[in-house]
Amino acid sequence: MLTIGDRFPKFRLKAVKGGPEGLKLDRAFTDISDESHEGKWKVVFFWPKDFTFVCPTELVGFGELTKEFADRHAVLYGVSTDSEFVHLNWRLHHPDLKGLPFPMLADLKHELSGALGILDKNEGVALRATFLVDPHHVIRFVSVNDLSVGRNPAEVLRVLDALQSGELCPCDWKKGKEFLRPVAV
Repeated sequence: MLTIGDRFPKFRLKAVKGGPEGLKLDRAFTDISDESHEGKWKVVFFWPKDFTFVCPTELVGFGELTKEFADRHAVLYGVSTDSEFVHLNWRLHHPDLKGLPFPMLADLKHELSGALGILDKNEGVALRATFLVDPHHVIRFVSVNDLSVGRNPAEVLRVLDALQSGELCPCDWKKGKEFLRPVAV
């Protein structure tokens, strides 16, 4: 599995657009690549399958924080190994996903999830992995959960704040709190 300090892989995937455009059948699809949103931080999070139970709670959780991520010059990319057509159908038929503000990327051939090393060995789907990628395409944070356990989008935002601070941040540090200041002896 790729980890901290590794370069995030190059990719080009089909996606369902976020926001109202993603619900219009004639304009719902786009291509997103590693070069999209150049110069921004990227929050790339994977879920195992559409039309499941834990996954929509996570998508909604990230969606609720989209503005906060944008305020930090970060974009959200949600990814699963389902096709863009399955993503669109899920958005159209799940009431909580109709307003989803970020794109849903389709890693149908497992190119990105395989390159990252996050495919579940038994199920062949992406694990619940989250990557924070800096504007230079370097992975700065990785978290991987079991298929049955949802993640905490607010924690991902907290870690982004800490990384962007460039400071030493203690346990449970939050934006606006004191940084650690080593004392010379």
